[in-house]
Amino acid sequence: MNESETNLSAQAELMDQVVALRHQVFTLLLALVVVSGTLTVYLYRQASLTGKDIAAIRPQASQIIEAFKRDQQGMEGFVKQLTAYGVTHPDFQPILKKYGIVPSNQPAAVPVVPKK
Repeated sequence: MNESETNLSAQAELMDQVVALRHQVFTLLLALVVVSGTLTVYLYRQASLTGKDIAAIRPQASQIIEAFKRDQQGMEGFVKQLTAYGVTHPDFQPILKKYGIVPSNQPAAVPVVPKK
């Protein structure tokens, strides 16, 4: 065999590899398009279902918010009564601290964050 025949067979082999790589890249691109399209359709469907769920829950949520706003002053009055009781009865202080209620005559304790 001479060098030209060896070069031609090597070139043919390289060309076959290039063609195979082109086919593989095309297949991978096609698979990527299919997967991304499927993901897009799935996410669109989830978004539309979530929007319908939000629309269905919105009236109930607004009723709960309105009830909270109506009762908020009563709850704040109750907490004020608890703090007033806690000021006059020191045995009640641990219970107030447990639930994070600080009497108004004492400054609020700032939580200390440990250094790393």
